[in-house]
Amino acid sequence: MKRISLLTVILIFNFCFSQKKELRKAQKLYDSGDIPGASQILTENQTLFENSGQKIKPNYDFLRGKIAQNNKEFNEAFDLFNSVKEVVSIKDKVLQQLNILSADIVNSAIDDNGSGNFKSSTEKLYLAYLIDPEFSKDYLYFAASSAVNAEMFDVALRYYIQLKEMDYTGVVTKYYVTEIESGVETEVSESEYNLYKKSKSYENHREEDTPSKFPEIVKNIALIHAQLGDKDKAMAAVKEARLSNPSDLNLILTEANIYIELGEKEKFQSLMGEAINQDPNNANLYYNLAVVTSDLGEKETARGYYEKAIEINPNYENAYLNLVALILEGEQTIVEQMNSLGTSAADNAKYDSLKLDRENLYRECVPILKSLIQIGENEDAIKTLMNIYGTLGDNEGYKEMKALLDK
Repeated sequence: MKRISLLTVILIFNFCFSQKKELRKAQKLYDSGDIPGASQILTENQTLFENSGQKIKPNYDFLRGKIAQNNKEFNEAFDLFNSVKEVVSIKDKVLQQLNILSADIVNSAIDDNGSGNFKSSTEKLYLAYLIDPEFSKDYLYFAASSAVNAEMFDVALRYYIQLKEMDYTGVVTKYYVTEIESGVETEVSESEYNLYKKSKSYENHREEDTPSKFPEIVKNIALIHAQLGDKDKAMAAVKEARLSNPSDLNLILTEANIYIELGEKEKFQSLMGEAINQDPNNANLYYNLAVVTSDLGEKETARGYYEKAIEINPNYENAYLNLVALILEGEQTIVEQMNSLGTSAADNAKYDSLKLDRENLYRECVPILKSLIQIGENEDAIKTLMNIYGTLGDNEGYKEMKALLDK
């Protein structure tokens, strides 16, 4: 039978006693609020604690985690708590501390978000999700939103795809009761709701589910694919998203924009019509529809869309300029016909008629350009109108525009 000498037993006892003594000392300093002092003891005795057994080492790591948490070193705190959360002797307090850590992380993320530090907010919210993935899916959703704000689109896409794959909806049931005496409806907790249902002082007990976030998630996946230039994936995601939300304006516009990128202008035109049905007072929709309709050769229809955009937004400078450009496109055909004529009496008469048509185009543009100049003295409009006045022989108008340019 192998014997352990008394000296060895004493050495082992003294070693363990020393470990416990230093750990208690550090814990006492931590409890008193002297975090730097506690941290110093742990650092000075790092070798002692790292070589300790399973009775002391987990408590050492747990205290290190609390110090890291206090110092807002959240990732380190999470790793340390995670490494000891299955140790039976401290499991309950570790899980409790993880809940506190989660709250600290989320509050810090909210502060970051408020100060515009969306990257840091994203990282913290994702860490809060990792603490309890089963019951903290909301934090993954908020992390994805924050990543979009940070323009970290690859990260946001990864998070949104995770949410989609786990069928996350974010639906929450809210509870309301109305006090009979005051007639005021109040939102209450589920437990309070069950109590108030038994009270004679409250009525109109009702439950209401918040809208599902799933359609938004699928939509955002499509929008991010489009943002990243992956048109095939964007189109597939858009079509899937529109199945659950066919009237969503952003989805309609996303699909339309993908089609315009692919050069399929007729499909773009059709979808812009859908978009206008959803938002009939949106001048931008009419303007974009006018541009593509003009490209398709439907000039009169395009003109009507430009005029509608201006009607909705009388200060829409680009709509005025494009409308003038559309009208003046007719000049090229007139000039080509004029240049093709000979010197016969009939050709001379035709020439004079075409010249009048050309001047009428110019005159048609004058009130449009004058309206635009009144908005903000648009330089392009002033130059165009000055040239038109010069061609028409309107010296007063020419001088007026030149004076505006020379200001």
